[in-house]
Amino acid sequence: MQSTRRFKDRVFLVIKGLAMGAANKVPGVSGGVVAFVAGFYEEFIYSLQRVNKTAFRLLFNGRFSSFYRYVNGKFLGLLFLGMIISYFSVSKILDYLIINYELYVWSTFFGMILGSIYYINKDFKGWNRRTLTFLIIGALVGLSISFLDPAKENDNLIFVFFCGIISVSGMTLPGFSGSFILILLGNYVLLLVDSVNALYDTIADVFTGDFDFVKDAVRIRMLKVLAVFTLGSVTGLVTFSHILNYILHHYKNITLATIIGFIIGSLGVVWPWKETIYMTNDNGGYILDSTGKQIILNYKRFLPEASTETYIAIAYIALGILIVLGLEWYGQRTRQIKA
Repeated sequence: MQSTRRFKDRVFLVIKGLAMGAANKVPGVSGGVVAFVAGFYEEFIYSLQRVNKTAFRLLFNGRFSSFYRYVNGKFLGLLFLGMIISYFSVSKILDYLIINYELYVWSTFFGMILGSIYYINKDFKGWNRRTLTFLIIGALVGLSISFLDPAKENDNLIFVFFCGIISVSGMTLPGFSGSFILILLGNYVLLLVDSVNALYDTIADVFTGDFDFVKDAVRIRMLKVLAVFTLGSVTGLVTFSHILNYILHHYKNITLATIIGFIIGSLGVVWPWKETIYMTNDNGGYILDSTGKQIILNYKRFLPEASTETYIAIAYIALGILIVLGLEWYGQRTRQIKA
């Protein structure tokens, strides 16, 4: 799986990491779809499953360069660099766009997922009664998840660790949105907003020489929550990658059919025409998170009416499809050049 990458390839890999990180933070969108469409999903899974006993043995014996090569460190490093940058930059832009241009953002995502379904299905030649059954099962599971009611926020560290394991499902399993799962578990704001903001504020305080945060019990609690969530995410990432690598090697057609089903089911989550339902208190007032934003509880979907806004939204759906087709074209061109 490892190959020599030119500077341009490395830059594009960081950009792909940016896209994965942004997708993972948006409820309903799966970072795994980005990996699938951009053509590096199998290398991603392969590289993650290399984090095993042999890798840890190399690391603990001080053979860092061997460890780096063994786990495909250049690939994973550039990809995760993009994801980290995304969480503190691109995802902020997405937050702004969703607040101010919600319909058009969801329309673009809807188009991208439609394009992804076309892309994955285009080269899939294993359709039969068995794979069609798994396609339907995957679609039903993905659609059912989109209509579940969210739970209440829970900062118990054991539950937070479990949330970390579940949240990375969107990175390793295309069509499953880890951030939407966190909404259903009640911990989206706690883990992807409050704890991340606590880390950001802490880093800013350290750089300015202000260490008073060590006396702030709420800040310390948030940092503990983030640390446990991160540990759970890493555990889930490595565990899922081992399972998926085995499944892809032994049941590739069934796995791909199920993934296509998941992606089809996820269209229910990113349906553009929906009313956002926010969390309210007993008096009917909105409950705000630490950044002053209203906390999303769920979505109420409806059919669009004929209007200029609807036509613009349809144009954004077409744009989303074109973005995916553009990624596909770039991936094919890159493979031809390497060949």
